[in-house]
Amino acid sequence: MKLFKRTWTLPVAALLVLIAPPKVFSRTPWDQAASKGQVVEAGSAKNSDYLGAEVCKTCHEEIYNGWEKTPHWKTTLDTKGGPSHQGCEGCHGPGAAHVAGGGDKTKIFIFTDHSTKEINDRCLTCHASGTEHMNAVDSLHRQNDVSCISCHSPHHAQTKEFLLVKAQPELCYTCHLQQKPQFNMPFHHRVNEGLVQCSDCHNPHGTAAPKQVRTSASQDAVCFKCHVDKHGPFVFEHAPIKTEGCSSCHVTHGSPNPHMLKFSNVNMLCLQCHTMSTFSSAPGTPSFHNQATQFQACTLCHVQIHGSNFDATFFK
Repeated sequence: MKLFKRTWTLPVAALLVLIAPPKVFSRTPWDQAASKGQVVEAGSAKNSDYLGAEVCKTCHEEIYNGWEKTPHWKTTLDTKGGPSHQGCEGCHGPGAAHVAGGGDKTKIFIFTDHSTKEINDRCLTCHASGTEHMNAVDSLHRQNDVSCISCHSPHHAQTKEFLLVKAQPELCYTCHLQQKPQFNMPFHHRVNEGLVQCSDCHNPHGTAAPKQVRTSASQDAVCFKCHVDKHGPFVFEHAPIKTEGCSSCHVTHGSPNPHMLKFSNVNMLCLQCHTMSTFSSAPGTPSFHNQATQFQACTLCHVQIHGSNFDATFFK
């Protein structure tokens, strides 16, 4: 009998553990969060430190009413990340100490009281993924101490998309004053007319290309997104397009000259490269070309100046 009891003591105990009701065993907040599919990282604030957006509304009703109309409000319904990723506290941190301190601002993250780096890092906690923010670390805006909230307003946005504090292009003109008169030139990209936006050509969050200029799907100049006929591929290519880009001949924002060219005289533009000097690898102009005629442009003969599939001199 003793042998029989010793043999069955351990299995019976194990069976009792398996069939015991859950209430018998105490559960930590971390266990409870895990059972709900929530993630609570080690060293983070406890779930009890998070009060929920409705508590914030009792004091900040006006801000809450503006915020609930934005895409950020949907975080209140997403329980996967836990309380630290939901509602107001997903951005401002746990609010228990803030409430207990009678609204002490030092107990919560106030964006306007922090540095550009701290603000951007907090926003990138959620917005770091995706093609728009891949180069945010090298963004010229970030390097020049421009934070996310300089352009975006989570509570009082003036646009339905991207939560901008102003609509484009007025938002960009706030800092880029030099470009504003360029769009008033006789020949310009129709930005002020609303047909083109600054962000169509530039990624304000940073790119690998200079001046935060976007690239096309083939990683060429962004101009080819609209000017597809100039892209090619061509059998005979005009070298500047591949080496310097469209801006070697065109003023990208606006110009007083047709086709937004750098010079009013097309010949003067061509002669920047096509000279008899040794510094340029471009072929020089033949002796029979008459440069004295004012209205005789090079493009009267070299009509396919962006590239040709039939002629090396771009005649056709």
